[in-house]
Amino acid sequence: MPSSIPLSPPGVDLRPGRPPVLRAEPPGDAVGWAAEHRDALRAVVVEHGAVLVRGLGPSDPDTTAAVLRELAGGRPMTEKEAFASRRTYADGVYSSAKWPPNQPMCMHHELSYTLEFPGLMLFACREAPAAGGATALADAQNVLSALPTDLVARFLREGWLLTRTYNDEIGASLADSFGTEDRAAIEQYCRASAIAFEWQPDGGLRTRQRRSAVVRHPVTGRRCWFNQIAFLNEWTLAPEIREYLVDVYGPDGLPFNTRYGDGEPIGEDTVRLLNEVYEAHTVREPWQSGDLMLVDNVRTAHSREAYEGPREVLVAMADAVRLADCSPTVEVTPR
Repeated sequence: MPSSIPLSPPGVDLRPGRPPVLRAEPPGDAVGWAAEHRDALRAVVVEHGAVLVRGLGPSDPDTTAAVLRELAGGRPMTEKEAFASRRTYADGVYSSAKWPPNQPMCMHHELSYTLEFPGLMLFACREAPAAGGATALADAQNVLSALPTDLVARFLREGWLLTRTYNDEIGASLADSFGTEDRAAIEQYCRASAIAFEWQPDGGLRTRQRRSAVVRHPVTGRRCWFNQIAFLNEWTLAPEIREYLVDVYGPDGLPFNTRYGDGEPIGEDTVRLLNEVYEAHTVREPWQSGDLMLVDNVRTAHSREAYEGPREVLVAMADAVRLADCSPTVEVTPR
């Protein structure tokens, strides 16, 4: 393992309230540096759940995408079931999800509602915003321990339900989520992925899928609060946005919403509690242009805070993990 990247302090700067930070000397060949130090960086992620690399500074989009692909082992995942559209920079390398800058993206685990999700998230900041915009992190093991035992028990027993309504006006399109608009192909995917589906008279699609809210980490075996219950719930939306969407699409036609696994609505107070627990366990470090970040997607939730000014962050996903290998507590069903 390269001696230039020690795996304990002072090589990795550990401070309360911020993710582990590792400072790199800017190399002449950022892609080569990423290839040389990939295993060392992944070892830091295993130890700490994430690491922010500062000073590498890949600049142009092609080089940045190549660095991310190298850190992904050359095999980044192709996103399926996206909740928002992205720009594609290269195979498996995307922009961050399109989301209003003034609205935060609350804590979540990427694609936690799918049957196969990334074990590793890779982020590269090409342009840091003028203010805000951090990709903040929270340890899912600590979040689970801090939640009320009765609430956890219910989610352990029932799991959580994601409902989605696809249309051409808001949220991810069918092509964004399924890579196609062909009905037969979408139906085949849904059946294979335990997703109930119903075509609407206007040509839109409505889906429902039940998933486990708690999983065991595929390497450590430790239980993690792993879901997007709070982020994709109607009560996390700004009140004026929620009111508008309900008025236009109706309470059952929101682009996405979450419920208890038995189908019962999740109350505003519960969603507020989940977000408060996340905030109590959040660490953050403002982006600087040229930063990279590697995140264990099962152990560590991430968010995107509201921001001002241009912001460009590239994203790649790697190390596919099957839900079936994480000891889900509920049977996977379309519900």
